[in-house]
Amino acid sequence: MINNYFYRGNLNFKDKIFSLDFFLIFLILILGIISMFAMYSTEQGQFGYYTKSHLYRFLIFFTVFILVSFFKIRFWFKSSYIFYIIVLFLLVAVHYFGITASGSKRWINLIFINLQPSELMKISLIIFLARYYYKIPSDSVTNIKYMILPIFALFIPVLLVAAQPDLGTAVLILISGVAVVWLTGFRIRYFLYSFFVLVCLIPVGISFLKPYQKSRILTFLNPERDPLGAGYQIIQSKIAIGSGGIFGKGYLQGSQSYLDYLPEKHTDFIFTLFSEEFGFIGSIFLLIVYSLIIYRIIRIGSNSRNNFARLYCFGFATAFFVYVAVNMSMVLGLLPIVGAPLPIMSYGGSSMLSMMLGLGLVMSCKIHQQEEV
Repeated sequence: MINNYFYRGNLNFKDKIFSLDFFLIFLILILGIISMFAMYSTEQGQFGYYTKSHLYRFLIFFTVFILVSFFKIRFWFKSSYIFYIIVLFLLVAVHYFGITASGSKRWINLIFINLQPSELMKISLIIFLARYYYKIPSDSVTNIKYMILPIFALFIPVLLVAAQPDLGTAVLILISGVAVVWLTGFRIRYFLYSFFVLVCLIPVGISFLKPYQKSRILTFLNPERDPLGAGYQIIQSKIAIGSGGIFGKGYLQGSQSYLDYLPEKHTDFIFTLFSEEFGFIGSIFLLIVYSLIIYRIIRIGSNSRNNFARLYCFGFATAFFVYVAVNMSMVLGLLPIVGAPLPIMSYGGSSMLSMMLGLGLVMSCKIHQQEEV
């Protein structure tokens, strides 16, 4: 059956090759190359474990990105509910068979990779909601009978991820799902009502937070309250970014990174290292690359013939923007530290797999943009 979806149809293999968005591929490769140099710098100019692992993962998942794009969009449409259920099952399995690290149980051992299902849920939820809403008229999306299933589909994984505990990823999953619902034409007053209720429930929600989560909020409000403890990471991050100046200190010359003042520089704080070495100009260049990727995703969605592809592309573009914005705001001290990786740049197999899979579906929408589902 997979071969049918892969090969048959109006396009042959040669047509699919020429239908690729080569500019988007170029942007992803540029981002991958930048991430390799940044990862090499985190290991102080040594081709060590993190650099090798990041390189292998990028090559493997970039291949996955290309392969996924060749599947017809109809295949992803028909598989959307199955994909969501599989990822949801993996989230439940994490609770019973997951690997615990740093006090959180987020990963499950699949022999060839320690998978973090919450990263895949960011994509599977968007696909699920795009499939669910693709034929529902915009004036009917607020009908109660059309709201029950999306509410369950949205909040069950959010609660499962928050219980790991991984509140940051849970919030990102929630935003991804809400973005798709918003794009269906959901009336703005319902979002305003929900926002008002959410604000009223904040004091109740804070009471359920774990001590380290409360500490992160207090540290965000005043990092200097514990400069050698909870506030150390964000203080060092802002020092590193500020010391980069306009043009940066130069590649492999970042003092904050090389003197190990900056912990976790290969994961969530990779932008800090990059900004210190390449300064404001380098940071703007990186932002332009991310902006162009988001623009290409939106353009592909706009040119797609079917509503499923449009909803998916617009939802994924919104989610991609949120991931970048949250990570950069976090390292700049504009948001609390929530453990949000920078797409493709940060070290992490599950995060990169999720992004490459999501981009592969976008490319599938481009190749089969005239196809109905």
